[in-house]
Amino acid sequence: MFTAAIDLGGTLTGEHGVGVLKRPWLDGEMGPGVRDVHRRIKRALDPDGVLNPGKAI
Repeated sequence: MFTAAIDLGGTLTGEHGVGVLKRPWLDGEMGPGVRDVHRRIKRALDPDGVLNPGKAI
């Protein structure tokens, strides 16, 4: 279902972030560069990882 959503131009994420289930498809949707930017922003704003723990974005 995730692959079909991406192929149709859709997205995997919603307003609550992306958890472990959707992680394998994120690079196909956004590309690894975008995920790296997200990680850097998350690290800057939440260096201790206490906000929304376990989520990919």
